[in-house]
Amino acid sequence: MVAGRVSESGAGQAGGLRVQILSKSGKLRDFAPGAPPNFFSVIGYDHSKRAARQGNLSFYQMTRLSFPFLLALCCSLPLLASGQEGNPGNSIFAHGPDSRRQDGVPRGKVTRHEWKSRILPGTLRQWYLYVPAQYDGSQAAAVMIFQDGHAYVDEVGDIRVPIVFDNLIHRGEMPVTIGIFLNPGLFTDKLDGRQGWKAPPGVKRNRSVEYDSLSADYVTFLEKEILAEVGKSHRLTDDPVMRAICGMSSGGICAFTAAWERPDLFRKVVSHIGSFTNIRGGHVYPALIRKTENKPLRVFLQDGSNDLDNAHGNWWLGNLQMEKALQFRKYDHRAVWGEGSHNGKHGGAIFPDTMRWLWRDWKGTE
Repeated sequence: MVAGRVSESGAGQAGGLRVQILSKSGKLRDFAPGAPPNFFSVIGYDHSKRAARQGNLSFYQMTRLSFPFLLALCCSLPLLASGQEGNPGNSIFAHGPDSRRQDGVPRGKVTRHEWKSRILPGTLRQWYLYVPAQYDGSQAAAVMIFQDGHAYVDEVGDIRVPIVFDNLIHRGEMPVTIGIFLNPGLFTDKLDGRQGWKAPPGVKRNRSVEYDSLSADYVTFLEKEILAEVGKSHRLTDDPVMRAICGMSSGGICAFTAAWERPDLFRKVVSHIGSFTNIRGGHVYPALIRKTENKPLRVFLQDGSNDLDNAHGNWWLGNLQMEKALQFRKYDHRAVWGEGSHNGKHGGAIFPDTMRWLWRDWKGTE
């Protein structure tokens, strides 16, 4: 569930702001008088007559709505802005109950490991393995791999995957799924403490090479080393329909590249704030999608209009181009847009619903 998001309306809209509600299905709908939302989920407000007509509200109704609404909004602004100073595009997104520990829900087990790669020579990384409580080895488990694993496995972070998995698996809203959380490789022989976003002083990262390159090198590493290693001790599915891959920023384009290169390994993709820009040529994907025979992929995209804009490209535009290309080729896809910036807050708030959408037909593929 997404909490209050207050921001300016998009370019090309008349007036100032517009009220819309982000429903549980991820669709935006206009705020109607007499039917307030059951949570504070405001995208913006447009005072214009044109917007009122487009929302099937008279200008008089919109004017009557505006005063009490804006009064409540002004009282809420200090709360909405908490922790967001200096970043007006970074709205606050609240975690719903599926991202919190619930009584009576069995907990999966998370363990931390290290891996020195042969396929990606000279690299050492930490990685985490999540095994749900319901896994007993009697049947092959679904698999989901996360790039920048430290950010996804953190139970007090933005995404909180182990908690979400525990809750959704418990209710049968997704399959029994083993989660693999990989950090990018570092050129070092030793790792102290917990590997995070920054490399230790004097240590070079291999993140951009692994994540931003448009090649099969990384997915080969996943197949030959990581999946093979986990498969030694756990029964993993070899059905690509029951394998998913996810990441944010460069990890997002990495997830798409893995499935694009090897749809025989992965057919479900989740990209949060994906770097479909020219870091290492990723800006070409929309054109490739349009001109390449369809691949059996299901793709979820999330981004915000205040994402990065630099010499590599515009992240927001790159993601919009990806959506249009997938739409043109009639891929099984979904895009959820907001006005956040380059972080995991929006993706984390909607992650339970993302998983429900991604795995919506899993019972028919058992």
